[in-house]
Parts: sequence; C-alpha cells; structure tokens
Amino acid sequence: MNQELKQKLKEIIAEIAEIEDIPDDKPFKDLGIDSMMAIEIITDVERIYKIKIPEEELERIVDLNSVVVLVEEKLAQA
Repeated sequence: MNQELKQKLKEIIAEIAEIEDIPDDKPFKDLGIDSMMAIEIITDVERIYKIKIPEEELERIVDLNSVVVLVEEKLAQA
C-alpha cells in the first residue's frame, strides 16, 4: 500500500469530514461520513488524481483502506 497516497487521501477525507484523524479501518459510517460526503470525497479524488470512479463502485468505499485500494487500482489502469 502506497503510504504517500494513503496520507494524501487521509488529508482529503479529514478535510471534507472535518475530522482530525481518519483511522485506516474504521468504517466511515462510524465516523459520521455519509453518502453525500463520500461523493464529495470521490469528486476531489477524481479531480486530483485524474481518474474516474464509476458510481457503482462507490459501495466499495467503506473505510480509508478501501479508498486507497480503489485509487491504486484506478491509477494502475490509467
């Protein structure tokens, strides 16, 4: 797992969710991150990394680790 990517994604998520620290494997729903925040997170990630994450893949995003894995997959395909 790319630690630099993970750190950047953690910063994006923390800013949108207004949470200081995002644990790697704590479910977003437990952190109060709802579907609207998730869409905002994905929009930022797509813009920053120039990738496209289809709407049907949003259900895969449940915690920080899952976001990192998904973004790594999309970057590998780019």
